Amino acid sequence: MSTPFSPGTTTVATIGAGHIGTAVARIATAAGYDVVVSNSRGPETLADLVAELGDRASADTAQGAAERGDLVVVTIPLHAIDQVPVEPLAGKVVVDTNNYYPQRDGQIAELDDQSATSTELLQRHLPDSKVVKAFNHIQSDQLAFDGTPSGTAQRRALAIYGDDADARAQVAAWLDELGYDVVDGGAAAESWRIQPDTPGYGPRLDAEGLRAALDSATR
Repeated sequence: MSTPFSPGTTTVATIGAGHIGTAVARIATAAGYDVVVSNSRGPETLADLVAELGDRASADTAQGAAERGDLVVVTIPLHAIDQVPVEPLAGKVVVDTNNYYPQRDGQIAELDDQSATSTELLQRHLPDSKVVKAFNHIQSDQLAFDGTPSGTAQRRALAIYGDDADARAQVAAWLDELGYDVVDGGAAAESWRIQPDTPGYGPRLDAEGLRAALDSATR
C-alpha cells in the first residue's frame, strides 16, 4: 500500500491537543513524522507537550497548524468545528476524530434526526478538503499502546469513512504505518456505524471482528 504521507517528508498537524490529539502526536512523532500541535488556548500552553515530543514537534495556532500541516487531524469538540480554519485546509486530507455528545455539544437537529453524520458536518464546513473519519472509536491510552507491526495476528483495526476514496486509501496506509489494520467503511454518510453506542465503538477488534461489528450496527 503506497501513500504520499511518509516520515520525514510529511508534517502532521493537530487542531486540538486533548487526549486523542496528544496521543496522535505521540505516535506520529514516534513513527518519524514532524508534528505541529495546536489548541484554543495558544501555543505557549503546549510547551510541556512539545518538550516531551522532542525535536520533531512544535506548537502553533490553529491557523498556523492548518497552514503547516500536510495531513491535518481535527480533534476538537463537535460544537467548535465552525472555528476550524477553512482556506488553509483546501485540498488537504483532514482526519476527523470527533463524536457527537449532546450533553457536551448541545442538541444538533441533523444528528438527532439522523439526516447527517458528524463527519458530514465537518466536510460541509471544509468543502474543498478531503475529510476522513478515524480514531473516534479508540481510547487515547489504547491508541498509544495497541499499535503493532503489519502482519501481527489479530492486529487491532480502526474504521475509516469519507467521501474521497483516494483520501481514504492515504489515511489507511498512514494508519498501517502507525500500527493498525484498517476497515474502509466507505462514504461519510455511513460513518454512523462507528458512532457511540454501536457494536464497533470501543472494543479491541481485529479487521474481521470490526467488519462484522460495522455490518451489525443499527440506527
